[in-house]
Amino acid sequence: VQLQASGGGLVQAGGSLSLSCAASGRAADIYTMGWFRQAPGREREFVSRISWSTGFTYYANSVKGRFTISRDNSKNTMYLQMNSLKPEDTAVYYCAAVRSRYPDSRYGLAQNYDYWGQGTQVTVSS
Repeated sequence: VQLQASGGGLVQAGGSLSLSCAASGRAADIYTMGWFRQAPGREREFVSRISWSTGFTYYANSVKGRFTISRDNSKNTMYLQMNSLKPEDTAVYYCAAVRSRYPDSRYGLAQNYDYWGQGTQVTVSS
């Protein structure tokens, strides 16, 4: 499976951005897809995830109510709509996919994901 992330950019605080992640290859192997982010000097952190079959979603508390994850199975593409952006949302955003079904808590850990996109920069100015 190959993942290609796009979107991102520079926006003022309070603004919105949208990210996309297109999957190719053996996309049928995907069980769950997610977004992570990594700010300079910090560890990669979980943002949100979506079940590829059921559409079940889950969000980190820091983005709940502001970000919306979705997917279009016909296009093998996942999206992240980011509203009310804050300077602390500034990071490189990565999309990822996992083949296996895990206990819910494990989907928040980057090491449990099998495939990764290349990352896209999101910068929110104050």
